[in-house]
Amino acid sequence: MGKEVYKSKIGGQALIEGVMMKGVYKGAMACRLPDGTIDLETWDENNGSSAPWYKKTPFIRGSFNFVSSLVTGYRCLMKSAEKQMTEEDSEEEMTKFEKWLTEKLGENLMSILSGIAMVLGVAISLFLFKFIPTFCTKPLENVTVLRTAAEGILKIAIFIGYLAVTGMSKDIKRTYEYHGAEHKTIACLEAHEELTVANVKKQVRFHPRCGTSFIFITLFTSIFVFCFIPSFAEFGKAARIFLRLGIQLALLPFIIGIAYELIRLAGKKTNLFTKIISAPGLQIQRLTTREPDDSQIEVAIAAIKPCIPENQEEDVW
Repeated sequence: MGKEVYKSKIGGQALIEGVMMKGVYKGAMACRLPDGTIDLETWDENNGSSAPWYKKTPFIRGSFNFVSSLVTGYRCLMKSAEKQMTEEDSEEEMTKFEKWLTEKLGENLMSILSGIAMVLGVAISLFLFKFIPTFCTKPLENVTVLRTAAEGILKIAIFIGYLAVTGMSKDIKRTYEYHGAEHKTIACLEAHEELTVANVKKQVRFHPRCGTSFIFITLFTSIFVFCFIPSFAEFGKAARIFLRLGIQLALLPFIIGIAYELIRLAGKKTNLFTKIISAPGLQIQRLTTREPDDSQIEVAIAAIKPCIPENQEEDVW
């Protein structure tokens, strides 16, 4: 008989030429530098029994852990991009506009540019996942349930289409390969096999506790929850739009909380129910993961090792 498989609490994220992992007590990011070496950074995490109540309470912890993961993931993503800069890149002659920005903003330049990028990202997300679905389903505005279902299905279609289109980019494709390396490395750990390139390579690259699956479950959950929002037919058009949008935003933490508990359950248990809720997300991961090469697996292994507790029982759900 083979060794018993367990479900690890360690999760991660693909970076630019790297992988970030978060464990019970430690977080780490490993990046392949332009010179071929692996750069490793670690930090303390508090995701165990001593974590704050709001990170442990069911349905409440979802929103807090989601925001925490976004902040850490974005910080590591920016760091990984900076690590790919070489001296030659820094010494390239700047344009007049770049020189002006550097002189005026100095050390704050990268922070400001990152903030602008984040705002643009939010604006694009609102356009894709709010404006377009709302505009396209306007003929159904008097039938709340049908409109909500149509909006939800359209959001899922846009999400899948966006993943498919971005996956055609060479740079994004490499990031998806690191995403595959992250999943396969966690799978190797859960199979109680030694963390070697050969052992990681033979693992499956799809994992039920993936951010892609989480987003899908969140979108699907929102369809069901938003069906209960009244149409506000007695109000004017503008009032209906703002009331509906306001309630949807207010319900977002609740929806994220439900989705988070479902994704935790899928990562913790294997039964008919978890297989059903995991199936769509696992299929979508065919778009967001690619088979990694040996060098990418080495990076993922370097990132996960510091996150494994000395007492591995603390890593079990």
